[in-house]
This record gives sequence, C-alpha cells and structure tokens, in this order.
Amino acid sequence: MAMMTLRQMRYFEALSQTLHFGRAARRLNISQPALSAQIAQMEELFGGPLFLRGPAGVQLSADGILVGARVARVLAEVRELESLASAGAGLLTGRLRLGMIASVAPYLLPRVLARLTRDHPSLDCGVRESVTDRLIDDLNAGDIDCAILALPVEERGLETLPLFEDVFHLAVPEGEAGRFADAVDPATLRGERMILMEEGHCLRDQALQICRIADPGERSGFGATSLATILRMVAGGLGATLIPQMAVEDERGRGGLAILPFAPPSPSRTIALAFRPSTARRRDFEALAQILREERSGA
Repeated sequence: MAMMTLRQMRYFEALSQTLHFGRAARRLNISQPALSAQIAQMEELFGGPLFLRGPAGVQLSADGILVGARVARVLAEVRELESLASAGAGLLTGRLRLGMIASVAPYLLPRVLARLTRDHPSLDCGVRESVTDRLIDDLNAGDIDCAILALPVEERGLETLPLFEDVFHLAVPEGEAGRFADAVDPATLRGERMILMEEGHCLRDQALQICRIADPGERSGFGATSLATILRMVAGGLGATLIPQMAVEDERGRGGLAILPFAPPSPSRTIALAFRPSTARRRDFEALAQILREERSGA
C-alpha cells in the first residue's frame, strides 16, 4: 500500500499556501513537473482531487481543506522534532525563525541582530515581518519558531514571555503642537484627523481603543503598512497618529514632528515573545527574551 511521505506533505503545504504551481515550485526550488507529480500521487492516494485547477491558479477542494489541517499539524510536530535534535548543540545556535510585528521590527531588530551576531555567531536567525494574525498562524503551523507581538494574544495554546511596556505618545505636525495640551487627554482626539495603520495591524486597533473613537477612515482617507510612512504623512501636515516609545528616538530626529505625552495614566502596550508550549527551545527563548529586554530601543 502506498504511503504518504514528508516530502509530499511539504509540497502540499507550499501549494496550499501559494495556490499556484509555479510559485510553489520556486519556493521549494524544484521543477513544476516534479511538484505536479507529487501532488498527483497524493491525490491518487486519497482517491480524488485535493486542488481544483483553474486558469487563474488553484484552490483547495473540500477534501484538500481537511487534508491541509492535518498536514499542518504533522509538519508542525516534525519541525518540533527537528528543533529537539539541535537543542543539545548549545544556547542560541543553529536556525531560528523569528517573527515580528511591523510596528516593532524597524526599531528593535537592528540592535538585536547586531547583538546576536556578536554574541552568538553560530546562530542563523531568519526574520519574518507581518501582522499579528499571520504570525500566530505561522507559529501554529511551525513555519516560525517564535514571534514578537503586542499583548493580548487572543490565541489558545501559545505561551508568552513579557518583554517590556511600550508607552504611547501623540505625534502631530510640528507647527500644530500649540493646539494641544502639554499632556494630551485621549478624549480630545475624537475630532482629530487620525492616520492609522491599515486593517490587520494591531497598532491600529490599539490606537482606536486609546483614542476612544470609531474607525477614522472616513476622516483621514489614509492608511499604511509602515509606521515610518505614517509619520512622514503626519510631518507633512496630513493628520496625527500614535507613536510607541520605542520609535520616538529614531523618528524625532527626522524632523517635522512634535511628539507629545498623554495625560496619566499613559496608555501603553505590552510587547511579548510568543511560542508554542511544545517547543524544545524554551531555554533559547528565555535567553532571547533577555536580549530583547536589554536591547530595546529607547531603553
């Protein structure tokens, strides 16, 4: 009786994520015919199509969706075993796949990578920047080993190590600072033209909650995936936004901004390192968490 192989499961995973034979083959660094042959063998094993082919690409069939959920769990366990095999090699060695939300990465990553390169030269650290929901999915699928996120993480099954509190400030055009109190009351921002991150970014949700306003899209008409881009828009007089403490030092030096504190109690977010509880690399993550605390921007 034919048996499904790990290679086939990895090929299935790549195709289910890209929904395109050509892109999946490039990701796997194999030929498209080789990928098609392995997928065809899987479909023969299951007695029906796992993917529905069309002119624009492919989609998972109903059976493919069921198979995909189980393949993801199997591959996650395999990756945990691979981590376990390298756990005895020493602290922070080998391959580490780190995820990071976009409102943290530019301000924390350069210092952390420099520290890791200096103190842990045998560590091969790969970084993926994305939104919280995608990073959680990647964690659960075993595509990354850990992720730097803002709490709360509404996902059962993940463990977190709190790293630090990141206080929020208000960023406004430099010439408009006089319109605001020395310590800003968030309630006064309801009539302001707020420029926020696009949907899916946790910083957007935090800003909406802090400012106690409904979605400001109708008033601002702007959104971006980069905090740095939003802050340049603010400096150009297009509105105001929230800026976390870790970004203040870098962004204040670019000019055009006035960065104002909020009235106590100052709103903040908790940054944490998240990982799967089944991991064999807990000591690595504890060591990484300490490095992140020490190297945080603005500390």
